[in-house]
Amino acid sequence: MAPDEAYYWVWSHALAPGYLDHPPMVALWIRAGTLLAGEGNFGVRLLGPFAAALGTVLLVRAGDDLLPGRGAGLRAAVLMNATLLFAVGATTMTPDTPLLLFWTMTLWALARLHATGRGHWWLVAGVAAGLALDSKYTAALLAPAILLWLAAVPAMWVWLRRWQPYAAGLLAFAVFSPVLLWNAAHDWASFEKQGGRAGDWQPTRALQFLGELIGGQLGLATPLVAVICGAGLVLAVRRAWRRDAAWTLLAGFTALPAAILVQHALGDRVQANWPAILYPAAAIAAAGLGRRWQRLFAPAAILGFALTAVVWIQAIAAPLALPMMQDPTLLRLGGWQQLATEIDATARAQGAGFIAVDNYGIAALMARLAPRGDVVLGAEPRWSLFNLPDAGAVIDGQPGLLVRSARRDDHPDPSRWAEITPLAGLTRARNGMTAESFRLYRVVGRPGDATIVVLPRPQE
Repeated sequence: MAPDEAYYWVWSHALAPGYLDHPPMVALWIRAGTLLAGEGNFGVRLLGPFAAALGTVLLVRAGDDLLPGRGAGLRAAVLMNATLLFAVGATTMTPDTPLLLFWTMTLWALARLHATGRGHWWLVAGVAAGLALDSKYTAALLAPAILLWLAAVPAMWVWLRRWQPYAAGLLAFAVFSPVLLWNAAHDWASFEKQGGRAGDWQPTRALQFLGELIGGQLGLATPLVAVICGAGLVLAVRRAWRRDAAWTLLAGFTALPAAILVQHALGDRVQANWPAILYPAAAIAAAGLGRRWQRLFAPAAILGFALTAVVWIQAIAAPLALPMMQDPTLLRLGGWQQLATEIDATARAQGAGFIAVDNYGIAALMARLAPRGDVVLGAEPRWSLFNLPDAGAVIDGQPGLLVRSARRDDHPDPSRWAEITPLAGLTRARNGMTAESFRLYRVVGRPGDATIVVLPRPQE
């Protein structure tokens, strides 16, 4: 399990209408999965494969509704399932997992509206869009995509005089309103954090960020699928100039988010998973490409599934001893259990009554992986936004072990601890390949205003 997944598992033990980083849907899904299948990795990820399966069915139906008679839905589903983006989402649990399902569900509902002309599909789309917003704020891009569709296509103008689109907007707002209320009660912390990423401008690094954006898509979508879907995006934009309803919808769901991500890359790094929302509509649009492009579909799918299999074999069994620069699974997944065991041994040797970590992802992983009986604390300001037990009584005057990544170049905050004594560090590694080094400190707790909380542990 990666640190982010463990962090979202902590959320599931402190359910709330919102969190600093994202809306609450991923926490609700993990809570449901662990109630059904236990606290292990299987329970945390239980709903992922079901979401992928349902999303695939919805994508097939959307493709057939928008481009009928071409087998577009099936081809789009094959392309989508051949990407690492989709494979990871099917077997891990992050906010992208529910986001991709509800984004695809919104596209499907609007495709049904296009095919049938029945207004109740607006209401389905509104609920789906609200659930997408409850998954990740990226879903806010649905609103301009749909408004573009309504405004640019004369055949859609009739809906501007009917109540269903407006009711759909109200439904989306109502479904999303708990997140708004949570933010209002917490000084808009989540909106400020996510909104602070927009609008930056760094021309000296723009080419680097744009190159990373393109390279990330070639990697996570796999090379041929990324190229084919890129061609589908271009085709959607070209066909949208004719004000065709189906192609304009596809253009809104692809070109508009792509333009926002490119703009973001002019000032800051775009994480490789952020463009995942482009691919459902881009895959459908790709199914409308000409015969020359269609010949690439089978090789693209074969290469995509092969690369996905290689990545997962390396992630699970690590048969190849590759350095971290050549093996991204090492950075995210390698050596955590052994590290937790060694941290526990050091804590016991030092007579520590608790293990404190000042990085949220590593703290969450230690909470999941440390041996039973260990008390794991999160020592970071973000934990003040969580409904978790305060650790004041646990640490006051008591010795403990503080774990810090060696990538941090500062020192432990003396206002948090009465005593700080450096110890020998530890290294997280797999197959002899180092992933990360850690500094350890023997600390003695002190009362104060610093946010330190007791993290949940898997139920016995």
